[in-house]
Order: sequence, then C-alpha cells, then structure tokens
Amino acid sequence: MSHTWQLQDAKARFSEVVKLAGSEGPQMVTCRGVETAVVLSIEDYRRLEASRPSLVDYLMAGPKLDDDTIALINDRSRDTGREIEL
Repeated sequence: MSHTWQLQDAKARFSEVVKLAGSEGPQMVTCRGVETAVVLSIEDYRRLEASRPSLVDYLMAGPKLDDDTIALINDRSRDTGREIEL
C-alpha cells in the first residue's frame, strides 16, 4: 500500500492512516501535490523527540571562541551618539 495520501483521502480515511502509521511507518499527506504533513506513530515521534538536544545543549555545542576573538567582539566604540535638542 502507498505511504502517500492526498489530503481529501487522508481526511476521509484518517483512522486507516493512523493504523498504517503504527504498523507500516510514517504516512505522507499531500495537498495539491505538495508534501504537507506526516502522520507518525507515537513510538516514532518519541524516538525523534528523545534524539533532539535541548536548546541549551545545542547552544553550548556551538563553536568555541578564543580570548582574542572575544576581546575583538567586545571592543566597540564608546560613542553614545549625537545629542538631539528636544
């Protein structure tokens, strides 16, 4: 059986789409021929969620900057701008 459904078919046979997601894997839904959504089993969803790092972990895994680069970034003009008469 195909794993791609047109939106109107997926809506009409939603319970079948959900059952197939559990037994055969993710079910793709298209809208006007464009892949739009995926129906996943709860097991597939939880596996994806477990492998995703938290925002803090993601940011901490970023590139490490040496002291010279940090000093260059922090070395900015102390000019506060022009004075404006109100």
